[in-house]
Amino acid sequence: MSESKLKELRSDINELNELLNLAKRKKVQDILSLEIRKLETEWINLKENETSSVTPMDVGPVPTTSASAPVQNKRYQIKINGYGWDQSEKYIKVFVTLKNVHNIPKAQVFCKLTERSMELHVDNLENKDYLLVINNLLEPINIEDSHWKQKTDMVVIFLAKARPNVSWSHMIAIEKKFEDQRNNRFKPDESDKKDPQDSIMDMMRKMYETGDDEMKRMISKAMYESQHKKKTDVVDL
Repeated sequence: MSESKLKELRSDINELNELLNLAKRKKVQDILSLEIRKLETEWINLKENETSSVTPMDVGPVPTTSASAPVQNKRYQIKINGYGWDQSEKYIKVFVTLKNVHNIPKAQVFCKLTERSMELHVDNLENKDYLLVINNLLEPINIEDSHWKQKTDMVVIFLAKARPNVSWSHMIAIEKKFEDQRNNRFKPDESDKKDPQDSIMDMMRKMYETGDDEMKRMISKAMYESQHKKKTDVVDL
């Protein structure tokens, strides 16, 4: 269900971005931008809920009821969603910021790699375990030549390209797919004779019907100003 909702939200966001590129009036652009931000926020929250990042994990034996038994601390696993990346001729470099990661033993920082995926594990960093998973890499990697390093407040993973000198346009294949679909949708369709402004007005009517009071107020004001501008243009002529 959540996967279907995510796809629907992403489709709405993409279509709103198309209309935003067609819009000419600033008020209309502001309304579309506001709706895009709302949907982006909803998409991010739904995505985070789908991949719930915090699950308790007991460390050591289960505490007994004895008053003299020490209280066992719980360690939590946290999924990392953000990272940076860059590339050279030989490597894809993934940058993961984690405060004080340089202070823990190297054995607690390790990667699990396949030709098309990577997992970064950081164990027991200030009583928390961290996990970064990147699946469906755009290109295959050479596992044997890949490695990672701990730096100050950061882990850098060097993923060796299976095909050196091939530049990656995206980190994962799904990102490239979305970008290609978005670019194709922006290409003009000669068979489509509908006025772009009509599409914008249709979308604004739908947003008015489903929006809150603030959204309805902004749309009403924008439509009024648009009609007033048309009347002024006629008089000037």
